[in-house]
Amino acid sequence: MKYRKKPVVIEAFRFKIDDVMPDWFNEKRITNEIITHDDGTCTIRTLEGVMKADYGDYIIRGVNGECYPCKPDIFDKTYDKVEE
Repeated sequence: MKYRKKPVVIEAFRFKIDDVMPDWFNEKRITNEIITHDDGTCTIRTLEGVMKADYGDYIIRGVNGECYPCKPDIFDKTYDKVEE
């Protein structure tokens, strides 16, 4: 069988490249769900375990408020920008 991903709007930003980190990211840092490191990376506790985000990776906030990293090439193939 084949399936199509439902069109869902998510929030995301590029780690350390975008000027401002969103409030939801900073809130996850306060609760230690996300830990930033001096080498420009961060670790994120996800439903699948701890994942590492490198400088320039996208950090995505999912439909249930969960966060996870995504490499830019995969992000570009998966998501289109939504005009507000």
